[in-house]
Amino acid sequence: MSEIRLRTMSRSNTRTVAKTAAKSVATRAALEAAKTQSFAIDAARLMSELKCSEIVILDLLGRSQICDYMLIANGTSQRQMKSVGEAIDKLGSTQGSPAWRTDADSGTSWIVIDFVDVVVHLFEPTQRAFYDIEGLWTEAPRLTWRVPAKK
Repeated sequence: MSEIRLRTMSRSNTRTVAKTAAKSVATRAALEAAKTQSFAIDAARLMSELKCSEIVILDLLGRSQICDYMLIANGTSQRQMKSVGEAIDKLGSTQGSPAWRTDADSGTSWIVIDFVDVVVHLFEPTQRAFYDIEGLWTEAPRLTWRVPAKK
């Protein structure tokens, strides 16, 4: 084969490999995004089962450099909030996303669990109203997390 034809074939192969690699990266990113969203929804449902109220999932994809989803919920007591936090931490570990960090204020009226792509805030209702995190993200869409009722 001529040298020119070999170069042309080589460039063509390089382009094909590059396109395939780009598709592979896009596919992995889409799978990771779906996994992250699924975890956020599963965490919201778990919080509901454990008697948290006013649960909101903020979709911050493309809006925040901190996380993709933020969950905010009211707890009923310090003990309940602590056990909900532990249950969500366990859920993250079983789904391959262990908590990176957990923190609470001195009175345990606000607990934050950071899973990197998902951040969970558990509040006592008065603390939630005071900090008004939802007010910072008024333009962020809310994810639907409740299981649709059967008709």
